[in-house]
Amino acid sequence: MDIAALSMAMSQVSVAQSASLQVMSMSKDMAEQQGQQLTEMLKSVPAPHPNLGGSLDISV
Repeated sequence: MDIAALSMAMSQVSVAQSASLQVMSMSKDMAEQQGQQLTEMLKSVPAPHPNLGGSLDISV
């Protein structure tokens, strides 16, 4: 294999790796944003009633 072909192959691999890392970075950022939105959504849900579920009435 000559040097020019090797250089082109290495360049293509470098571009592919760079694109892959960029996509992974974008997906990581999106996951973090969705996690923050989920946290905010859970904070906005009212707390359950404090007396519900505290006792169980059973008759046999």
